[in-house]
Amino acid sequence: MDFSRFNEKQKEAILQTDGQVLVLAGAGSGKTTMLVSRLAYILETKNIRPYNILAITFTNKAAAEMRERIEAQIGPVARDMWISTFHSACVRLLRGCCERIGFDPSFVIYDSADSKTVLKDCMKELNIDERLMPIKMLAGEISRAKDNLLDVTAYAHIHATDHRKKVIADVYELYQQKLKKNNALDFDDIVFMTVRVLSENPDILEKQRERFKYIMVDEYQDTNNAQYMLISLLAGEDGNICVVGDDDQSIYRFRGANIRNILDFEKEYPNAHVVKLEQNYRSTSNILNAANAVISHNRGRKGKNLWTSKDGGDLIFSFVGQNERDEARFIADQISNRVKKGAKFSDCAILYRTNAQSRVLEEMLLQYAVPYRVLAGLRFYDRKEIKDIIAYLRIIHNPADSVSLKRIINEPKRGIGAASIEKAENIAAENDITLFETVLFANEYSELSRAAVKMVEFGRLIKTFQKATEVTHVSDLVARVLNESGYMAMLELENSIESRTRIDNINEFMSAVTEYEKSAESPSLGGFLENVALVSEIDAYDEDQDACVLMTVHSAKGLEFPVVFVAGLEDGLFPSARSNTDEDIEEERRLCYVAITRAKETLYVTQARQRTIFGKTTPAFPSRFYKEIPNEYIKDVSPVIDRAVKTATDTFRRSAPFVETYKKPVAVQTSNVTSDCFTTGDRVSHTKFGEGVIKSVTPFERDALLEIEFVTVGTKRLMAAYAKLKKL
Repeated sequence: MDFSRFNEKQKEAILQTDGQVLVLAGAGSGKTTMLVSRLAYILETKNIRPYNILAITFTNKAAAEMRERIEAQIGPVARDMWISTFHSACVRLLRGCCERIGFDPSFVIYDSADSKTVLKDCMKELNIDERLMPIKMLAGEISRAKDNLLDVTAYAHIHATDHRKKVIADVYELYQQKLKKNNALDFDDIVFMTVRVLSENPDILEKQRERFKYIMVDEYQDTNNAQYMLISLLAGEDGNICVVGDDDQSIYRFRGANIRNILDFEKEYPNAHVVKLEQNYRSTSNILNAANAVISHNRGRKGKNLWTSKDGGDLIFSFVGQNERDEARFIADQISNRVKKGAKFSDCAILYRTNAQSRVLEEMLLQYAVPYRVLAGLRFYDRKEIKDIIAYLRIIHNPADSVSLKRIINEPKRGIGAASIEKAENIAAENDITLFETVLFANEYSELSRAAVKMVEFGRLIKTFQKATEVTHVSDLVARVLNESGYMAMLELENSIESRTRIDNINEFMSAVTEYEKSAESPSLGGFLENVALVSEIDAYDEDQDACVLMTVHSAKGLEFPVVFVAGLEDGLFPSARSNTDEDIEEERRLCYVAITRAKETLYVTQARQRTIFGKTTPAFPSRFYKEIPNEYIKDVSPVIDRAVKTATDTFRRSAPFVETYKKPVAVQTSNVTSDCFTTGDRVSHTKFGEGVIKSVTPFERDALLEIEFVTVGTKRLMAAYAKLKKL
C-alpha cells in the first residue's frame, strides 16, 4: 500500500490493526479514506478471509459507498466482507439463530406503521383509552425500553410503583406476544433480540467471535446502549476492535445516542490505542479556529484541536437584522450577489436549528428568485400539520372543496371512518349536492346512521367558523380552529418529539398569519389563502437543479458546502429554549460545532434583534455560542444604524474592526439581450399572475431575473427559465 498520500496520524490509524483502537476523527479529517484503506490493509497483511471482517456504519448509503471504494481498491474479494448497518448485520445474524428465542427464520420486520397498528389492537383488547395514552407515546416508551435492553419483566419491575408505567408494561407484554404470534420483529427488536441471543447462548456468541476477527464501527458517538452492548459482546475483552467517531459531533441524544460510549471507551479497554485525526482538509483556518473556540467550552469531551494548511480565508461574516425577514432578506441578497460573481446556487447552504425557521427564508428566496430545495424535510407549507390547518381554512372559505373536507373531517379522530366518507360521497353525487351539505345533514340519510351524529357535529363546527369570518380577524379565526377543532389538544396530549415539533411549526404558521394581517391593505381569509397558495405552489426546482439548500443542522451532519449560512444564532432558538441542563447545553454546543464545520470557504452567522414567535414579536438576544467566537475571527456586515439606536443595542451587537453597509440589490436595467430572452417593456402573460409588463432584466449567466409589474398582483421577481411566460 502506498502511504505517501496519508498524513502521519492517518497512517498510524491504518497500521494499528490489532487490539483495541479508538480513532477520534475530527470534521473533514479524511476519515472515510482512512477507514477504507485500513480495511484493505488488514485483508492484505493478516491471514484472514474477507468474512472475518465486520464493518458497521449508520446508513445504507455510507455502507454502499464503503463497499464500492474497498472493492475498487482490492477487487471483488471485498464483497464477502460484512460491511453494513447495525440493523442489516443483526438481521443476517438472527436468520441463523432466532429459533433460540422462539422465532422462525422467516420472520418479518414491522415498520412503525405496522407496529402502531398492533399497539392499537393491544389497547383495544386491554380497554385503554387512546386519548389518555396516545399511541405514539406508547411506541416511544417501548422503543426506549428496548434501546436500554429492558424486556417486559425488567421494565415492569423497575416501574412497579408507577401506575401509568405499569399500564404501559401491560401493553408492552401483550404487544410482544402479538409480535411473536405473527413471527414478526419491530425495528427496535432487531438489535435488542440479537443482544439477547448472544447473551443467552454462549455457543452462538463464541461462534460469532471466531468469525469476526476484526471489528470496525464508524460514527461510534451515535451508538445507543443496545448497539454498544452488541459490539462489546462480539469484541469481548481482548478482541480486535476499532471504533471511529467524534465526540464533538455527538448530536443525536434525542434518538437514544449515548456519548458515554465513546468517552468511556478507554475505561472499558484500558490498553486501547488512541489516535486523533486533527488535520482538516475541508475548511479554512478562520472557520476552524472559530469552531475550536466554541467547542472548547464543553467539559464532556476527549479534547482535540482541528487545524488546516489552508491559512486565513474569509473572516466569519456576522449580520444582525431588525427581524427575521430582514435576516432572510440579507441571506437571499448575499446568495444572489455571489451568483452574479460566478458562484452556483448549489454552493450555498442555509442551516437552522428548527424546521419552523424555513418559512420566512423560503418566502424571501422566492422573492429574490433564488432556486432552493429543502433536504431531510418538507417545505414549510407542505408539512402535514400545516396542510391540515390550511385545509380547515379552505373548507371554511369554500365549503365546496371536497378535497380539503376529506383531509380533515377525521383529523383529529372523530369516529368518522373511510367507509362513511365514501357513502357520503356517493350520496352527494346522486343528489347533485356538495359533500359538505351531505355531512351537514347526515342524519337525513339512513346510510350514514352510524356516523351521522359525528358528521353533523363537524358540519356545525365548520358553519360556526364560517359565521366567525364576518367579524373575526384571520389570526383569531386560526386560533379558534386550532382550539375548538381539538387539533392542538391532540398534539399536546401526544407529547412526543414529533408532536412538539409540529406545535412549533403551527406557532410559526400563526406568525405568518400575523405578518399577513400587518402587511395586507384589507386582510381577509380569502386573501391569506391566496398568498399561501402562491408560496406553496411555486416549486419548480428538483434536486438535480442548481439550487440553494435549506436544512436543519441535524440533517447537515456529514455534508459540506463552500458557503454556509447559520441562521437564527440566538439564545432560546440556538441553543433551544428546551435546553435546561448542562448536558443539554453541551449537546447544543456540539450541534453548533457541526454547523460551523460544514463550511469550506465562507461562513455567515445571522441573528435578529426581534423575532416573531408564536404570533408574538419578542426581543432576541445573541446566542452564547456566538459570544464564544473570538472577535478576531468575525467581520460585522450588519447595516450602519442610527447612533442612538446603536448605543442602545451595544449590548446586543459585537464590536468589530470592519462595519459594512448592507444595501438591497438594484436590478440592472437593460434592453440589450439575446433574441430568445425578454427585454424591458415587453408585455407578458403568466399562468397564475395574469398579464404584466417587464420593468427590468438582470442577467444570470444562461438565465435572467425578471422584475414584472402584473395588473392584478403587483410586482413579482421571476427567473425567465422557470416563469413560463408568454409574450403578448
